[in-house]
Amino acid sequence: MFDRIREDIETFRAHDPAATSTISILLNSPGMRAIWAYRRQHWWWTHGHTLIARTLSTWSRHRFGVEIHPGATIGRRFVIDHGMGIVVGETTIIGDDCQLYQGVTLGGTGKQGGKRHPTLGNGVVVGVGASVLGNITLGDNVKVGGGAVVVRDVPADCTVVGIPGHVTTKGGVRVRSAAGERLTCLSMSDATTIDKVIHEREDIEHREYLPDPVDRTVDDLSAKVERLEKRIAELESQLENKE
Repeated sequence: MFDRIREDIETFRAHDPAATSTISILLNSPGMRAIWAYRRQHWWWTHGHTLIARTLSTWSRHRFGVEIHPGATIGRRFVIDHGMGIVVGETTIIGDDCQLYQGVTLGGTGKQGGKRHPTLGNGVVVGVGASVLGNITLGDNVKVGGGAVVVRDVPADCTVVGIPGHVTTKGGVRVRSAAGERLTCLSMSDATTIDKVIHEREDIEHREYLPDPVDRTVDDLSAKVERLEKRIAELESQLENKE
């Protein structure tokens, strides 16, 4: 137990520049204290004492401003920076070395049962005010930008921003969309064409799917420019042939 506490303190010191000393962390780090409280509550939850676990969890929410359901599964070296307003749902799974900033929601999208909250791989960082919703998976080392709303799977080593969240970099390389296509983070295994994915998804109603009007406008304009360029090239070719 003491080794785990020592590991937590060292992790917070490594990630939080305001953590100047061990005593400062112990007294002034509600994020770490919320994590310790969660572990006790999780023990009660896994041993069948769900009412006690939920009651203690409610008390922790009021004291630390962090709501972690005792049924969530959280790995080692987990860091909550500041912590106010964080919500972690019951079926959430968080890997090792993950970090959440204030205002993050790892939540569901409705009243469905079963696994309804996200799964985060190892080394995931979720920025200020971001929401990761539904039974989706964020691969290892994914970074979610502040204020993003992620409702689809994200491959490993990607950076996601925007509403709805879309991939901007993968493995440190900037991702660009071709004309008439939209960036997506739907596929975990392959780079499926954007338009194909959109048509497949639009056949099914998803409450969490929030189309981005800005993306659509840019895509439409790009497609129109491409068609105009082709038409101009055709007309120039015709004029040359007449001459």
